[in-house]
Amino acid sequence: MNLFLPTPPKFPLGRLVITQTALDVLAEEDVRQAVVRHAAGDWGDLCAEDRQANERALSTEARLFSVYHDTGGRKFYVITEADRSVTTVLLPEDY
Repeated sequence: MNLFLPTPPKFPLGRLVITQTALDVLAEEDVRQAVVRHAAGDWGDLCAEDRQANERALSTEARLFSVYHDTGGRKFYVITEADRSVTTVLLPEDY
């Protein structure tokens, strides 16, 4: 996947991976847009409490978790591990 980040990310993404299930059903453009949003600190469809947890995680090096929906309405997650070594795109059933 060609990932172009228009601005410097708020945190390192590490290695970008996607589960086979997500790869099979999500459009590449939906995934790309979600990863770009995640890297910019746009956490998608999270409640206020989870958004605050992500903001704290930026400085405490905890895991970052975002929720998005593709153009068909399917929910999926983007998760960056606490050590920032890997960012994973996955469906709820992969979690």
